Amino acid sequence: MSELAQQLVDEREPLYRFALSITRNPDLAGDLVQDTMVRALQRADQYRGDAPVGAWLRRILHNLAIDRSRRAAREVVVEEVEDAWMDDDYTVDPAAVAIRTQTREELEDALARLPFIYRTTVILHDVEGWTVRQIAELQQVSLPAAKQRLRRGRMALVTALAEGHERRKRLEGVPMRCWDARQHVSDYLDGILDTHTAHLVEAHLETCPTCPPLYASLVDAHAQLGELRDPDAVIPPDLETRIRRVVGERTSG
Repeated sequence: MSELAQQLVDEREPLYRFALSITRNPDLAGDLVQDTMVRALQRADQYRGDAPVGAWLRRILHNLAIDRSRRAAREVVVEEVEDAWMDDDYTVDPAAVAIRTQTREELEDALARLPFIYRTTVILHDVEGWTVRQIAELQQVSLPAAKQRLRRGRMALVTALAEGHERRKRLEGVPMRCWDARQHVSDYLDGILDTHTAHLVEAHLETCPTCPPLYASLVDAHAQLGELRDPDAVIPPDLETRIRRVVGERTSG
């Protein structure tokens, strides 16, 4: 094993922790680490050793994460947030925001609404303890630009927390958070959820203003997909022959 390959192996765990910190998604973090390793091996000739291999890998992963990020419908528009903060009349309910900041899932929900580069900046600085200079080097921007991203990200976070409080009031009394229910609806549709969770999903669907149409659409799509099955379809003879030949060659070898 080459020296660089061994270094990549040694960096897997810290790289995964970095990916998880900026994405807050274990599955995405795992995919990004894998893609980063592949990209690093493809570009091995570009690594000159003038910086620690861990820093090089984090930069690759960060760029891959940016490529994967897409503006979500519920994502706050940072430019609009900054315009609001420039208005002397703009304010939020500090008590409501304080309540939300005390709950991990509420903070995670608000962070998820920030555009990726601002979310990364806030998380790395305020959660992971990175300096602004380190963030600037990772993101390959100037120090003033990194400071601006931190300022805007913090403002956007407060706005997202305040808006989230208003949404929570509209959903007061609805069992389960929407995403908690939505990630179970596929298993609910297949009838494989445990009884307790199934009852919670049902209670959520009875009271939530936004999830029932989504579930109804899943049911309809599932039913229509079933109609695509052709019970009379048979595998073409020539394809069956080729498959049998390949399987026979593999098993006999």
